[in-house]
Amino acid sequence: MVVHLLPGAGTDDTVRSDPARVGFVVNKAVGNAVLRNRVHRRLRAVMAARLPDLPAGSMIVVRALPSAASASYDELVTDVDGALSRLSGIR
Repeated sequence: MVVHLLPGAGTDDTVRSDPARVGFVVNKAVGNAVLRNRVHRRLRAVMAARLPDLPAGSMIVVRALPSAASASYDELVTDVDGALSRLSGIR
């Protein structure tokens, strides 16, 4: 899994008050449509629980790698938490 974070800053270096936004990329390398949708649903659930902890106005992109198709929900949670903690000290 790859996570990209664009911190929420306005044009004049003020912090934006908009809520964090999250996007997902789950391409065909992950598997067929059923597997891709399962991975997308799991990632969406993981990130929904973490939205309050994300910096206001930030934009996050979560890209699933092919190994995400065989990962359990708990493994995805661990991967997302690890990536977020490396990016911004969240969790």
